[in-house]
Amino acid sequence: MKLHISRALPDSVMEAARARFDVTVRDTTQPMSPEEVRDALATHDVLLPTLGDPLGADAYGGKIRAKGLANFGVGYNHIDVDAARAAGLVVTNTPGAVTDATADIAMTLMLMTARRAGEGERMVRAGEWRGWHPVQMLGLHVSGKTVGIVGMGRIGQAIARRCAGGFGMDVVYWNRSEKAVEGARQLGSVAEVCAAADVVVMAVAASPETRHLMDAAALAAMRPHAILVNIARGDVVDEAALIDALSKGAIGGAGLDVYEREPHVPDALIAMENVTLLPHLGTAALEVREEMGHMALDNAVAIAEGRDPPNPV
Repeated sequence: MKLHISRALPDSVMEAARARFDVTVRDTTQPMSPEEVRDALATHDVLLPTLGDPLGADAYGGKIRAKGLANFGVGYNHIDVDAARAAGLVVTNTPGAVTDATADIAMTLMLMTARRAGEGERMVRAGEWRGWHPVQMLGLHVSGKTVGIVGMGRIGQAIARRCAGGFGMDVVYWNRSEKAVEGARQLGSVAEVCAAADVVVMAVAASPETRHLMDAAALAAMRPHAILVNIARGDVVDEAALIDALSKGAIGGAGLDVYEREPHVPDALIAMENVTLLPHLGTAALEVREEMGHMALDNAVAIAEGRDPPNPV
């Protein structure tokens, strides 16, 4: 069986893949081109794609040998699942493995932005720090504040536990369906969450329905001191509306790990001192990426053998 891996995975995963498959792996870290996708679908039994690989509706028009797509990552908004299924492909992802690592990055962004850590580090590195004084770089104290979580799946609940248990924060949330979460209050709209919270965290799955869920109206509901954190996917936030809110001082800051046109980051965001910018580090820990890779590989083996995979989308 032939397995196409779009970008190299950790060594332990690659070794395990080669023990089970005839493996093709690209020698670049960039997403596949549409032509590469169509060729891989025509010549391999399973594809192991990841973020940014173009597997939309137009990918399935030619010859298809592949039986499925074993996606590396919990997010799969780069895959048109309905079109893939219509072409006879099974689609899987890697939930669970990413939960704690992504929640940790949410806390990192929350604290860095609230306590102006990025701004402070830039000051030190530039040789501009002149010493401690009582009103230097005063930020937002997060303990005891209210966090609003948009999307209360595995990652949202992991963030809620950290905020409540570690920082004594009240937790409010919006979710597309009713869901009881101990110690947290579900509100009826994203705007209600924005109005109630000192920190708003986007943890919702990316889909056509959630694109620009955090729009100008939702941002306008946020408090002037409040911080927006996004560890979901870039397009769940209207980036232009966010830039406008930040430039007008309508919100206090933002912590971003993902971007609407990734890897492009608007110059306006880069220029803002009250914005923390990370290069999509959500799951960037070796043991997490290894677990994701082995989970994707388990899915790929099941697809190749005609079995039900452990993690179907």
